[in-house]
Amino acid sequence: MAENVKRVLFVNSEMCPYLPESPIANIARQLPQSIQERKKEIRSFMPRYGFINERKNQLHEVIRLSGMNIIISDIDHPLIIKVASISAARIQVYFIDNEDFFRRKFMFSDAEGKFFADNDERAIFFARGVLETVKKLRWTPDIIHCHGWISHLVPAYLKKAYKDDPIFSSSKIVLSLYGDTPEDSFSPAFADKAVFGGLDKDGLQHLAKGADGINLAKTAIQYADGIIAGAADIKPEVLRYARSRKLPFLKFDPQALEDGTYVDAYNAFYDTI
Repeated sequence: MAENVKRVLFVNSEMCPYLPESPIANIARQLPQSIQERKKEIRSFMPRYGFINERKNQLHEVIRLSGMNIIISDIDHPLIIKVASISAARIQVYFIDNEDFFRRKFMFSDAEGKFFADNDERAIFFARGVLETVKKLRWTPDIIHCHGWISHLVPAYLKKAYKDDPIFSSSKIVLSLYGDTPEDSFSPAFADKAVFGGLDKDGLQHLAKGADGINLAKTAIQYADGIIAGAADIKPEVLRYARSRKLPFLKFDPQALEDGTYVDAYNAFYDTI
């Protein structure tokens, strides 16, 4: 893309201050602000988990963006879009919401630590919800930067289901990998449920072989244009597959994360994709 990157879309599984600090939440908070300060336009998305306090964080629904249904397994799921501002950072955050998927008081597992049986459908809904909302915004991203496993279907949908959409025709995917790969398995029907538009089951061959976190990560890597190692604890099998793809690759640099210089490295990386 060579120095033509002007707009970056961030798709995050979590973000401070709406969730506690974590490697993903911290980067998702600081990176968009820092990229905006480097004169790029940004948009940032995350799920609206039920434990996020709407009043405290001043979330409000964006009626013009809400209202469509996303069909998964022949069931209509209404898409609700909310937005909040982080005034100190001068950025807005868009929240993907739905009564069935994101009103519960936990992220991915219940109070007893049991992985939610519908986490596959939550990932499908989130990925498609983000892309449909960006279409409604009529905002064309040059780079879509994905953080966290619940964003891992975004690359597949972008490259298969939305490849002919003028909003996304020139968009490139940067995928940050972390140590958040689920240990638990998803529904065996994950690949069947995820089929949409130009994305068929053949395009989801990793998930068709086994509906687990590693194969979901491999699916994301398969359709990515560049990989960033965002943490030290990435699953070895995931990291091996990422390197085998021979994509532009940015190694994990703990010192850069500590001192904040990773932002310039990420910013420069965008321009190489």
